[in-house]
Amino acid sequence: MAEESGEKTFAPTAKRKREAIERGDVLRSRDMIVATGTVVGVAWLILAGPWVMHALARVMRRGFSWDRASLDRFDAGSLLIEAGNAALPPVMVLGVLVLAASLFVQLGLGDGAFVAGNLAPKPSRLNPASGLSRMFGTQGLIEIGKGLAKLILLGVVTFVWLKARLAGLVGLGAGQLGAQLGFAWGAISQLLVYLAAGLMVIALADFPIQWLRRQQRLRMTHQEIRDENKETDGNPENKGAIRRRQRAIAKGSVRKAVQDADFVITNPTHFAVALRYDADLAPAPVVLARGRGETALAIRELAAEFGVMTLEYPALARSVYYTTRENQMIREDLYVAVAAVLAFVLGLKRGESPPAPDVEVPLAVRFDAEGNPAIIAQG
Repeated sequence: MAEESGEKTFAPTAKRKREAIERGDVLRSRDMIVATGTVVGVAWLILAGPWVMHALARVMRRGFSWDRASLDRFDAGSLLIEAGNAALPPVMVLGVLVLAASLFVQLGLGDGAFVAGNLAPKPSRLNPASGLSRMFGTQGLIEIGKGLAKLILLGVVTFVWLKARLAGLVGLGAGQLGAQLGFAWGAISQLLVYLAAGLMVIALADFPIQWLRRQQRLRMTHQEIRDENKETDGNPENKGAIRRRQRAIAKGSVRKAVQDADFVITNPTHFAVALRYDADLAPAPVVLARGRGETALAIRELAAEFGVMTLEYPALARSVYYTTRENQMIREDLYVAVAAVLAFVLGLKRGESPPAPDVEVPLAVRFDAEGNPAIIAQG
């Protein structure tokens, strides 16, 4: 069975993915980065091509224009500098655009995470044995297959382009220079577009493969899931956050009930019940709210907020909790015990100073913290 054999059959959790990103294990697709950079570069070359050609033509006209002054003050260095200044700006813009596109794609693939550790040198990469294992292992064979597929696809694209343009390319030099240069630039631009489209097709095929491989790499065993849940649940901060959320939810649901209550009986920490007595509505006190754990704490906090008297009678609180639901009267077995507490509360509200009553809960309605009847426990 998967649980016993430790097979990784479970999808990675959010925590697992987050830890993988911190280790530098993010989704990568070199083909997608190369294709995007190529598409951006080709688009820029097509747009900026006329700009570069005009600038270089201006330099060439000056370089091939000779007069007596040029011969007397020939300066090849200035011509080279002028040519560099003409070509350098579009080339620099090209480099920035390709770099930005590649970075944008990788950040998008890696959930926006930039892992600086991936830039650090890895000594293991210099190990010849590791290199051979990568080269001739399963991963290496897959990469070789992908490389051959890319070579075939791009070769077919180039062949189709060359077949359509062969006659024009062979005839280069037979016509006017301007027309021939325009034809050559158009042919090269078309080839670059075709190659960029081919690379994008390869990238779109590679992306789901890389995603599936990463998902498979991050898959978890049943034991890893259990260990993670145990670690998460055992984290004091997580426990505190869960308790605060539970208490906030409980406060929202019992706020009105506690506000209308006459008094609250507590365990004092694990149980709390809010009761109200109105002779016109019911012949006995009614439970307006009850809870244990975080709900009990929320009832006590709300009682303090609304000035509702809170009394600690552990056995009675458990008995009312386990025998009565919200908006129900207490059981007859508990009339005497609750009536004693009610009389004490009413006396305090009248300004008297009665002694706190000794409440005796009948054995038949006594329970422990887990809800087990006291009679069974004694038996």
